Amino acid sequence: MKLFFLGLVILLGGYAVYGRLVERILAPDDRDTPAVKLSDGVDYVVLPHWKNMLIQLLNIAGVGPVIGVILGIKFGVIAFVIIPVGNIIGGAVHDFLSGMMSLRSDGANLPRIIKENIGEKFYFVFSIFMVFLLLLVVAVFINIPAQLVDNMIPGKPVFWIAVLVVFLYYIAATLFPVDKIIGSCYPVFGGLLLLGTLAIFCAMLWKIPGAPQLLEESEAFRKNMFTAAKGQPVIPMLFVTIACGIMSGFHATQSPIIARTMKSERQARSSFYGMMVLEGAIAMVWAGAALMIYNMYPELMKKVPGLVLSDITGTFLGKHAGMVTVISVVILAVTSGDTAMRSLRLSLAEIIGMDQAKISKRIILCLPLTLVIALLLFWSNKSAATFNQLWNYFAWGNQVLAACTLAAGAVWLGSRGKNMWIAWLPGVFMTFVVTTYILWISPAHGGPLGFGLELQHAYILAACLAACVTFWLYERIKTLRKENDR
Repeated sequence: MKLFFLGLVILLGGYAVYGRLVERILAPDDRDTPAVKLSDGVDYVVLPHWKNMLIQLLNIAGVGPVIGVILGIKFGVIAFVIIPVGNIIGGAVHDFLSGMMSLRSDGANLPRIIKENIGEKFYFVFSIFMVFLLLLVVAVFINIPAQLVDNMIPGKPVFWIAVLVVFLYYIAATLFPVDKIIGSCYPVFGGLLLLGTLAIFCAMLWKIPGAPQLLEESEAFRKNMFTAAKGQPVIPMLFVTIACGIMSGFHATQSPIIARTMKSERQARSSFYGMMVLEGAIAMVWAGAALMIYNMYPELMKKVPGLVLSDITGTFLGKHAGMVTVISVVILAVTSGDTAMRSLRLSLAEIIGMDQAKISKRIILCLPLTLVIALLLFWSNKSAATFNQLWNYFAWGNQVLAACTLAAGAVWLGSRGKNMWIAWLPGVFMTFVVTTYILWISPAHGGPLGFGLELQHAYILAACLAACVTFWLYERIKTLRKENDR
């Protein structure tokens, strides 16, 4: 129980202390933002600060801080420490940094940021990788809300109807100006998300005084929890499983959307760093609720997280209030999927140099994207195994993206004579984690295709790669500094 509340304190204190330190390093000021100097009425539109914060929260908080932590808490109460610490020094810095780099580059999307800081050769490979990842994100975030809706209506197969409705909404949100659909709907959606999470938290507080042991690892819980002996080592598996509460590269694709709607750079800490911290708090609440329900009903540990979600809401809030909370989780997925597709359009337009002011050009880009996503949806729903493959590739690809963003951030800071360590340390760690995962994972280890090495060998090779990345970053910074001094 103490670790749960300690984690919440770390999040609050981290925002106030470490967040302020990072802000001093990044130094937002009063220069004109992209929304002010490049206003086009479509993507560059000044929105109120409170609305930007809610949009950013919903953009980044997919199902990870709910579904991901329902699964991730099976690693044990250590998650109550790793989530907030990783959030404060890793994920929130990642989001703040990606947002500031975009603000200072006229609202640039992630591929252009990579090109400017890491180089043109890597940019081409990265752009292909990011486009592929965002296609997976959109497919995943159509699948999951449709499955949740299908579970809410037992006996009536509505999955494909839900898929169609969600997909059509994504297309509309991608095509229309940011203030028309996203800017109008998100305040309501954000309110539902926060209300649902707050309701779960209050219900937890009601139960804890009479049964504090529910927030500890019971004997029955330990028998079913994830361990290295069961093929689930904390490194790398926890950091791939609980992506959105700790660190998520997907967030760097979303930050430019808000960078194009901010009136002042001084809103950046609360919009980027602050919303990631809030996402961490949401993840902590759902992780705590999941641990409590697993201790109450250990047999639930064998169920998939989506079904456990219904058990959590039904147990803590009752059938009707619980249904509202499940709806808020559906909204979580939807409000990340729509902006993922929007980011996909913006990034492709930037890569090929296509202006997006006219709706006809936005439609031209959306048509092939719609076709590819539809094919991914068809493939991923052929069986549970194909969906799991889709989710696994999304999970590790997401963290590759985070490592690349932090590498670019370290170069961006170092080449300007600023403290690169705030980006370098979490970036190299995430490089180590995701490399270990790719080298170790295999069907024999309960995952997708990988190299299937022994874990210790994977650790050694990943450490070597992380050291090489460190040397390369240092050389890249020296090169850019020389160019800047000319």
